[in-house]
Amino acid sequence: MNPTTSPNHRVAIAGASGRMGRMLAQAVAESADCQLAGALDVADSVHIGNDATGFLGHASGVMIQSDLHAGLKNAQVLIDFTRPEGTLAHVKVCRELGVKMVIGTTGFSDEEKALIQAASQDIAIVMAPNMSVGVNVTLKLLEMAAVALATDYDIEIIEAHHRHKVDAPSGTALKMGEVIAQALGRDLKECAVFDRQGHTGARPDQAIGFSTIRGGDIVGDHTVLFAGTGERIEITHKSSSRSTYADGSLRAARFLAQQPRGLFDMFDVLGLRKA
Repeated sequence: MNPTTSPNHRVAIAGASGRMGRMLAQAVAESADCQLAGALDVADSVHIGNDATGFLGHASGVMIQSDLHAGLKNAQVLIDFTRPEGTLAHVKVCRELGVKMVIGTTGFSDEEKALIQAASQDIAIVMAPNMSVGVNVTLKLLEMAAVALATDYDIEIIEAHHRHKVDAPSGTALKMGEVIAQALGRDLKECAVFDRQGHTGARPDQAIGFSTIRGGDIVGDHTVLFAGTGERIEITHKSSSRSTYADGSLRAARFLAQQPRGLFDMFDVLGLRKA
């Protein structure tokens, strides 16, 4: 049987009582080929000791706990959408136990990304700032557009998220900038413009601008504007439900079943690397 369709991929979820954690638990519960094998949360969570799918009206038999070793002992893969400090603690234990990881956490420093890269020498990891299939197809479209519109077009990235998001710009917006910059042969660190205020002067030709909106319950909107003389092109992706992130995460978990070690992203999972 093909390993991507074999039953019972044993999945643990970090941040199991949060909004994304619950969406992941529901996706696993509704999946024909995945089973919930662990549920983690911080030690002071009021949900410690609760059944991880109790909110759905039925019990999984998997209790939310803070002990990483106990929570991961039956898992093949951990899906993590928490915060950098928590994810790095999970990476360390997963590396010890040989548990693979799907990392959707954003806001890592270069040094923290290097730690994840080092861990991938021993375990397989899919890390992407956005697990949505649609977002990653959008990234491929942006790569193609950037090459075609390499001259005489100004590039601006506008993103909007809910009021509770703690990092800005979003990891997805930064990934869009990275993809575009790479396609144009630029270094995003040198050409990104994150702040404009007061007398800014004329726009640099090589700049890639970022604008951030925070408010309400916006799940995630991203638009890349290629503004030329006499025309502009906008490539937009809008999320209306976190279920797209959960579905993409399970695709990543299935992909990892075939990988002994290494660091991958959603382009690898979706076969977009060669497209």
